[in-house]
Amino acid sequence: MLKPIEIIEFIQLAKSGRILIDARSPKEFEQGHVPGALNLPLLNNEERHQVGITYKEHGRDAAVRLGFELVGHKFAHYIDTAKLMAPDGKILLYCWRGGIRSNTLGWLLSSAGMEVLLLDGGYKEYRQWCLSTFEHTWPLMVLSGKTGAGKTEILHELAHYGEGIVDLEALANHRGSAFGALGLSAQPTQETFENELAWVLHNCLSASRVWIENESRFIGKIRIPDSFFNQAGKADLISINRDVNYRAHRILQEYGQFDKEVLAEKTRSITKRMGGDRVKVSIEALENGDLLGWVLPLLDYYDRNYEHSIQVRSGKYERELNVQSQSAKEIARELLRLKTHS
Repeated sequence: MLKPIEIIEFIQLAKSGRILIDARSPKEFEQGHVPGALNLPLLNNEERHQVGITYKEHGRDAAVRLGFELVGHKFAHYIDTAKLMAPDGKILLYCWRGGIRSNTLGWLLSSAGMEVLLLDGGYKEYRQWCLSTFEHTWPLMVLSGKTGAGKTEILHELAHYGEGIVDLEALANHRGSAFGALGLSAQPTQETFENELAWVLHNCLSASRVWIENESRFIGKIRIPDSFFNQAGKADLISINRDVNYRAHRILQEYGQFDKEVLAEKTRSITKRMGGDRVKVSIEALENGDLLGWVLPLLDYYDRNYEHSIQVRSGKYERELNVQSQSAKEIARELLRLKTHS
């Protein structure tokens, strides 16, 4: 069976566990794809390039003929691979626009007895759905606090209590500072980040609140979509206040194990913003093995930036929560009580 379906049904079926297959080239797939999709390219990168050149120089009919010439001998491979990917024989399939590639592969796999549902409009339709998702009005609650306050851990404790959360730093694979990439793999493409963000937001449609951390517009090289970022800037905010010693030791637990030269290089990278004198003090302490002396000037710099960002923020400032030794679970419970009685 070969049947086209609309984007909402497509997403619901994908989230129910049905296997997703992307028929585009590996290069297109690496740039961005529907979360959870597997790549079964009808044309590889070079073949797609050849077909594109033929289309420009000789027209559609010649390009289609070349495409079939390039892939015809691989039909058995496509069937065998698809059956390995989806042993139950049920798949969701898309290409760029829901055109020749997905229809050709879909026809082949349905002819081999598989149940194939095509995304009407293809990956382009999914991208449009992502953009519309960012425009949706979300009931955001912004969890804020100075560097080292443990916001991410608290955020995930809120999820354990059934709250809607979006961990932007996890999606961006970056902790959001000059040191935020240490110990992590490369960041995703911007397109991949947006695809994943929309996917996670869709899980929060029924949530009465959606908690996020207070982030800058950029998390490393990743830009938060403007419509969503602007909503966050106007949302209610709760700030977690912890003393500087707690925060300093938390930062050292996270970054103190890295090579001193790496830490020094990252520290020097913010000289223009932090100031040469402060950077000098910080690096000298680092070179002398005084990690606390290294981190305290950095926290002073990040604290001043944080205070400025709060002052210029346009959203409602909800309240501060002063905590000392409480666990993330205890703080999450307190946050829920604050909202319940507000």
